[in-house]
Amino acid sequence: MPYIIDVEASGFGRGSYPIEVGFARPDGSVFSCLIRPEPEWEHWDDSAELVHGIPRAKLLEDGRSAREVAEKLNDELRGEVVYTDSWGFDSTWLSLLFYHAGLSQLFRLETLSKLLTEKQTTIWGQVKQQVALDLNIDRHRAGPDARMLQRTFELTAAV
Repeated sequence: MPYIIDVEASGFGRGSYPIEVGFARPDGSVFSCLIRPEPEWEHWDDSAELVHGIPRAKLLEDGRSAREVAEKLNDELRGEVVYTDSWGFDSTWLSLLFYHAGLSQLFRLETLSKLLTEKQTTIWGQVKQQVALDLNIDRHRAGPDARMLQRTFELTAAV
């Protein structure tokens, strides 16, 4: 089973930044944490908050520093290839996180589509929808989304 990562953000446009990161380990266990915004991270998109349900005030209160989150990611994922279904966005947000942490990213991020066969791609959406129901996922949160993607990969690979 591959490592799968997901990043939630303050929005999708210019100036957006990571607010939560989560990943599913090969054994299916999940890590996730909120990220406290850096002082210059001011962009906030209310429509993004409607999707993930995380108020900015919660990040300021409960979020971990960019450095702490980047260190945790490097500790757990060092030398691994980690997959995402949203490489363009997630790679940008992880780069921003590591830049503000003052650290190099010690794992490689790849697009999940590199792992998928044509058959998997054909049934992906339907299986993912069923997995979301089975796991009772109704909001976009990084840890559960990473696990949902990993479980979808597992089920589609078995077909």
